[in-house]
Amino acid sequence: MPTVSMTVNGKPVTAEVDSRTLLVQFLRETLRMTGTHVGCDTSQCGCCVVHVDGDAVKSCSTLALTCEGAKVTTIEGLANGDTLHPMQEAFRENHGLQCGFCTPGMIMTAVELVSRKGNNLDEKTIREELEGNICRCTGYHNIVKAIAAGAQAMGAKA
Repeated sequence: MPTVSMTVNGKPVTAEVDSRTLLVQFLRETLRMTGTHVGCDTSQCGCCVVHVDGDAVKSCSTLALTCEGAKVTTIEGLANGDTLHPMQEAFRENHGLQCGFCTPGMIMTAVELVSRKGNNLDEKTIREELEGNICRCTGYHNIVKAIAAGAQAMGAKA
């Protein structure tokens, strides 16, 4: 079996993987990092979004071997100890979650969105950028509000 090495949440990891192993499987089953969720297995829902070298990717359609040497960040890697990332805090403060299943993917997508588009995001932009993320519980109103607040907080922290 081939070996893959990458940095996950700032820590180097190496493991043997089947060539068909998806990044989400590697994270959840090999590394036991279960914050990244599997919602559809078809790259439709966005529950599995992580960052690979700073880009938001759907880990259910990314082979682990393609991440050789990459820096991967999962939802577990956003907080600084007990201090939540500003986007995580904004989701908590603005009730941007209900059951919480889609939340890790929403937050990872939102953080990358801010890195691409900046801190002043309007509702239209946020809704368009969330097109690949599905929440089955809410009407997205509080998610959009949380992302706008998180974006502003990320800007204030910079």
